[in-house]
Amino acid sequence: MSDLPSEWTHEPRKILRFSPGDKVADIDPNSTPGYTGDKDGSEEVQAERNERFADLQEMLYANGRAGDHRSLLLVLQGMDTAGKGSIVKHVVGAGNPMGIRYTAFGVPTEEERAHHYLWRIRKALPVAGQIGVFDRSHYEDVLVVRVHDLVPPEVWASRYVEINAFEKELVDSGTTIVKCAMFVSLDEQKDRLAARLKRPDKYWKYNPSDLDEREKWPAYQEAYQAVLDRTSTDHAPWFVVPCDKKWYTRLAVNELLIEALKSMELEWPPADFDVEAEQKRLKKA
Repeated sequence: MSDLPSEWTHEPRKILRFSPGDKVADIDPNSTPGYTGDKDGSEEVQAERNERFADLQEMLYANGRAGDHRSLLLVLQGMDTAGKGSIVKHVVGAGNPMGIRYTAFGVPTEEERAHHYLWRIRKALPVAGQIGVFDRSHYEDVLVVRVHDLVPPEVWASRYVEINAFEKELVDSGTTIVKCAMFVSLDEQKDRLAARLKRPDKYWKYNPSDLDEREKWPAYQEAYQAVLDRTSTDHAPWFVVPCDKKWYTRLAVNELLIEALKSMELEWPPADFDVEAEQKRLKKA
């Protein structure tokens, strides 16, 4: 039985799932697909759903400690200011940090460049019982690499099939993958960048190169379209998340995580000791 809040008219995992024929150019970053609520009531809903997520995440972690091999990988892919950090802080941050593995993928280091592009990705994968969070991911190697012409087209073009096989390998080994393609409008991105320049405590989040990337948005649209068309699979589908309204983005990703965890049909692991005997021992202690 679904425990989806009444404000949702459709399950996010269904309404946000990328479908063949969908166009990146048609995405409305200011929309709130499937959600009838507004910002005023979002905090209360978010708090309640954070608790639900935290319960399920702790259950996954407990099962991992008890020998269950399963894990979950959240992939957050989007232009700067799309809100990846906000998801990490306000959604994933509600869980038990012992069961969370967060990795932000920036420009590859010299050591990473000396290896296959998936080398650093494999090193950051969640282990049994963990939720892994990728802030950017292996998709940088078919997005940034393509837009900036860092490798020949025949190199990045071969990576779609390779990525699909890699993700199928992960799923077959017990990792549930939730991939979120996060889209923010250029106008909203400009406002968020301007806000960073007005606050000294936000300067560290500003990167002058972000303005250069804005000029390449048409090329990024083409690259994202190819990514969604070629790597949204049955075993690891893409979910397209509008990001102009941060409160909606958080609620949507939260529900995607909850649904993924619920699909595992988790239960609390049974005690591997005699509970009654331990209760008696404790009384005598």
